[in-house]
Formats: sequence, C-alpha cells, structure tokens
Amino acid sequence: MYNIVMTEKIKTVKEGLEDLEFEFLAPYATKSRETKGRKRERFDEYPIRTEFQRDRDKILHSKSFRRLKHKTQVFLSPYNDHFRTRLTHTLEVSQIARTIGRALRLNEDLVEAISLGHDLGHTPFGHCGEGILNELLPTGFYHNIQSVRVVEVLEDMNLCQETIDGILTHSWGYKPKTPEAQVVQYADKIAYINHDIEDSVRAGVISEDDLPKDCLNYFSHKQSDRLGKMITDIINTSMGKPKVAMSEEGWFYVKKLREWMFQNVYLDPVTKSEEKKARNIVKSLYEYYTDKLTAYCDKDEIPALVADYISGMTDQYAIRKYEDLFIPKPLKEGLNEDALFKRITDEIH
Repeated sequence: MYNIVMTEKIKTVKEGLEDLEFEFLAPYATKSRETKGRKRERFDEYPIRTEFQRDRDKILHSKSFRRLKHKTQVFLSPYNDHFRTRLTHTLEVSQIARTIGRALRLNEDLVEAISLGHDLGHTPFGHCGEGILNELLPTGFYHNIQSVRVVEVLEDMNLCQETIDGILTHSWGYKPKTPEAQVVQYADKIAYINHDIEDSVRAGVISEDDLPKDCLNYFSHKQSDRLGKMITDIINTSMGKPKVAMSEEGWFYVKKLREWMFQNVYLDPVTKSEEKKARNIVKSLYEYYTDKLTAYCDKDEIPALVADYISGMTDQYAIRKYEDLFIPKPLKEGLNEDALFKRITDEIH
C-alpha cells in the first residue's frame, strides 16, 4: 500500500501581493496580474515584486531619474537649496498621487511608477528649454513624449504598457487609460501650482496676498490647507467611481490659480530675466551638434539625436558644454618653477 501525500503549492510573495490586490483594491483599479505586458516578455522570475513594483524600481534606479536633481523647475539654477528642482517636484507629485490613489483603493505601485517617470524627458532650464527645442525641431518637442522615448529607447527599461501610458498622458490634452494615470495627471497640476507659489513667495516675486482673493477664500490662505483641500476634493469627488475627477467648483479655482501664475510668475519679466540666455545656450548647442553630426548621420535622423542629447543635460552640464564650445579660454602659462626644474634636469643629463 502506498501513502499518497498531497502538498499545497506555497505561494511566492509576489503571488500573495497580487491576491491582496484583488481582495483590497477597487474593482476598477488596475491589477498587476492583469497587466497588458511589456514590449519584450520576461522569462526571469522575481518572486517578491509585482510587475508595477518592478517598473517603479527600474525608473528609480535609472540615470535619467538621477539627473532630475539638477534640472530647473521654475527658477533657473538656483543657489538657494530650498527652491524646487525637477526631482523634488517629481517626489511631491508621487506623494500627492499616492495619497489620492490609496484613498481611492487604486494600485499605488502603478501610481508611483507613473509619478516617478513622468518628467524623465524634461529639458534643462525647465519649460524654457522645452520651448526652444519645440521651435527648433521639425516635428516639435514635448517633454511627455520625450519621457516615453527615454524609458522605451534611450534607457530601454521595458516597462509595462500601463506605466508608459501614464507617463505619456500626464500632460493635459491626453486621455489616460487607467484611473491611476488619471490620478497622476491631477497630482502633477496641483503639485506644481502649490509649490511654485511657495517658491515664488520665497523668491520675492509675489506675496501670498497677491493671489486672487476668491481663490484664497475658497482654498485657504495657508499653503498646506490649500493643498489639502485640493487633494480632498479629488478624493471626495472620485470615491467609488472608475473615473478620477475634481468637483466643478474646485477645478474652476484650480484653473484660475494656474492662469494667474502664468501671468504673474511663469511669464513674469523678473522671473524670466535669465531665460534669454538659457534659450541661447540651448539654441547654440542644438546648431553646433546638428552641424557636427551632418558628416556621420542621415539628415532626417539628426534632430532627434541632438534633442536626445540636449534634453538629457542638466542645467549645469549644458552651461559647461556651452562654455567649453563657445567661450574662449586663455592659454595656460607654465609656472616659473617649471623652467627651474627643466634646467636642473638638463644639467643632470
């Protein structure tokens, strides 16, 4: 007689996390087990991470993510360490988006992956750099499209389709395919409106009292309360619904604040006094590298290659390359000691 012992398969950590998603997340949340997949199928097993966790880690460990720490948010190459950079903006977007996503029982890992990757393709010198590249390239230049190019081509991260869609559609004018991407689209806007106000007050460009009175009365005179009310509005409006949205009244005042910031900060002559120099740096580098590549590449390929290189630069690296290429340097003169040592060695020999 034989004893037949039936053993239940032990689940991996990944499988356990995937089960928890189905148990806890909202029915319309994006489940990692149901991802539409990657461009290239992976055969290696990662038993402790879900697919969207892997995407988040790939982005976090990328070179393009590290470079965000020295790219402009609003104020060019600030010496004050308290001003936001593109990296700190990205982290604030991630925190806001995760707060909203968790409250709505959406996939927080996907939300975080999209948030961390949404600005990887941004240029040096912020929207000024993006603007001049958009003018120079025959096909135009848009940082969200470049961010997708970074993760798909330049660093070839082989991310899930849902993550790539969220990175592409974080800009207005696009329709995200997942509620997680919709969260990031809102989080990006309310993050930069609020932290750009704080930075502008710190820079002395505006004061809190300058902001539209009806917006202050609706949201609050205090920055943390204003941000909190925007986040709470999205959560309350979207709770239990497959589409993420803000209340009509809340969105009205968010748009009004954004328009006011464009007129009084983003396009303000004081804030933008150095942008003419930054535009000249980007334009000069673009023309120089375009000319250099003519002998090596097909003419139609050159604009994208040059844009890849320049958009990946940090502010300081772009300035340094410009100085190396276009600023004359004095000849290096030998020190008097050099002549002395030469004479001594000559006498010895």
